[in-house]
Amino acid sequence: MEIPKDHPRYRSLKERHKLIELFREGIVAEAGLIAHGRGEAFDYLLGERTTPEAELAEKVAVAMLLLAERPIISVNGNSVALAAEKIIELAEILNAKIEVNLFYRTPEREKKIEAYLLAKGAKEVLGTDERFFARIPRLKSARGKVDKRGILVGDVILVPLEDGDRTEALVALGKKVIAIDLNPLSRTSQKATISIVDNITRAIPNMINFALDMRSLPKKDLERIVNSFDNQSNLKKIERRMRKGI
Repeated sequence: MEIPKDHPRYRSLKERHKLIELFREGIVAEAGLIAHGRGEAFDYLLGERTTPEAELAEKVAVAMLLLAERPIISVNGNSVALAAEKIIELAEILNAKIEVNLFYRTPEREKKIEAYLLAKGAKEVLGTDERFFARIPRLKSARGKVDKRGILVGDVILVPLEDGDRTEALVALGKKVIAIDLNPLSRTSQKATISIVDNITRAIPNMINFALDMRSLPKKDLERIVNSFDNQSNLKKIERRMRKGI
């Protein structure tokens, strides 16, 4: 379908059709289409733009990832459909590993996501090789299956488009979790160490720009950025902004 570039919903429609395309290819799950629609509703309340609160969270998240010893970017079908190239670029700048982690998990779907990322330029994709699988304690869903070389040993985990049970479990293990979630009231946002309430198609490019600007900063400056941030206070500001949007 050809969407006129002057259509007021051009960007949103392009995202929807990309998700549908990759759903048909077996990369996006059926439930992923529903989840995207839910996120769009919250994005309307933000004016479909990056707010000052989201921009601050993105900057702090990059500082935390730059300080990390073993940064990991976890991906699912939706995040790959919407931002594969940018995720790969961010991972390269941060020297982070990319790991596939799915709720609706099948070996076939894992391999399709891995192949898609490799075709887009990823050098390595974790989370698809049974030889390296381990489990997150007390997390019974398929998301509890993680890679021993990735999420299991990672200290800072970026989880775009996440569900809350794994965020909570990872934090309980002492890991720092950075979430990208358009719903500031979700369990994911509420339990994450840093919650970025923004569309992933805006958040990841913003984080790339911050990473390029900040990667040469001294460690003490990065630590100051992280330590001065109050995630709960930032979430409350975003919630108030959304209420005004209503």
